[in-house]
Amino acid sequence: MYQSRYLLYIGDLKISETIIVQWLVMLFLIVVSLILTRNLKKIPTTKRQLFLEYAIDFLRKMVRETMGDKFVNKVPGIVSYIGTIFLFFLCSNLITVFGIKSPTTDLDTTVAWGLTTFLMVYVMGVKFQGLGYFKTLIEPTPLLAPLNIIGEIARPISLSFRPFGNILGGTIIMSLFMQLLAYLSTLIPNMQVPVGMFLIPLPLNLYFDLFAGALQAFIFTMLTMVFVGSVAEE
Repeated sequence: MYQSRYLLYIGDLKISETIIVQWLVMLFLIVVSLILTRNLKKIPTTKRQLFLEYAIDFLRKMVRETMGDKFVNKVPGIVSYIGTIFLFFLCSNLITVFGIKSPTTDLDTTVAWGLTTFLMVYVMGVKFQGLGYFKTLIEPTPLLAPLNIIGEIARPISLSFRPFGNILGGTIIMSLFMQLLAYLSTLIPNMQVPVGMFLIPLPLNLYFDLFAGALQAFIFTMLTMVFVGSVAEE
């Protein structure tokens, strides 16, 4: 039921529903960004620009507090990356409000995001500490190297399965609940329109589609900042 379907075929290339939805999310973010950043001025004269500057200042402050001034000063582009991954993750989760399957319910998506963070940890580790960064795998003693390696492998697994399990779990619960309401509606005589299916699930929709989706996006973003920012510490 929640397996990724192939919707587009280009020769032998099969493109899944998950990929298409992510393209739509990226297109939406690009269009919104172009609209919001039109005709910006050095001195803000519109509420739109004031809002953008406030949001960017808040993001920059949060990244600096989490990852440290040293990291942000050496890798200033990390602020843009963190903002992008949060918005992409958030929109991918909230798209279920429109009846579209969230890419997060596909393990391939969350594994890709988790591996991206995992690789960034090592790239930034080498950038800040050189090849000596890999000595952390044998600290405080070489005897603990196997445990340290297992701990490193656990990072992308944790990052991948946490959002996948939470979003997919919410989707399954809502699906089962809607089926239950549909069945109960058939037990009511002369019930032409199952009104309960539109009104009763509203609180659950608000929780699973809005709150849980936003929360998982925030958690993933914070963990990314913590894992990647920690490599700047000697």
